[in-house]
Amino acid sequence: MKGSLIIVGFFIAGIICGLTGWMPELDGNVSFLTLCGLLFCVGITVGNNTELLKSFRQLNPRLMLLPLMTIAGTLAATAIASLGLPGSSLSDCLAVGSGFGYYSLSSILITQYRGPDLGTVALLANIIREVFTLLGAPLLVRYFGPLAPISAGGATTMDTTLPIITRTSGQDFVILSLFHGFLVDFSVPFLVTFFCGLS
Repeated sequence: MKGSLIIVGFFIAGIICGLTGWMPELDGNVSFLTLCGLLFCVGITVGNNTELLKSFRQLNPRLMLLPLMTIAGTLAATAIASLGLPGSSLSDCLAVGSGFGYYSLSSILITQYRGPDLGTVALLANIIREVFTLLGAPLLVRYFGPLAPISAGGATTMDTTLPIITRTSGQDFVILSLFHGFLVDFSVPFLVTFFCGLS
């Protein structure tokens, strides 16, 4: 929760700096270079954690399908929601939904491909997904079972939402949560750029 508020704070500070002219206008290359640096850091994190990759082998093969179900369910729900959003194309809605809570990466990509308006929508939609998981995890477990907050967390289940998932779903679901977050996280740049590329 604290991390989400910090991100929103920086976003608002950026808007204020842009409106007041305090910062010079930045071109698209800055966003692209920032994105490359972000992906490099993610790669270093995964490469340094060899225990994480080894622990994935202990998972029940059926539970390994959870990331695919999360992706399919999110895209299906996004497609249905797009029907009630006049003026929004299906591809734009699917691009936003493909962020899966990974707001820093998806919003940069969408801004680069589709402009700052949709990038802002992606940022807010993905932050809302993370905050919903952080606040709603106990209710999700109570009414839908221990896998529900993992699926709701999307790409955030290997970092920001992992503590609340561990507390509500139990220690038995830590490895699954890490595996889920890793795969969903990995899918974000491919799916977002694919849907952004559709006319």
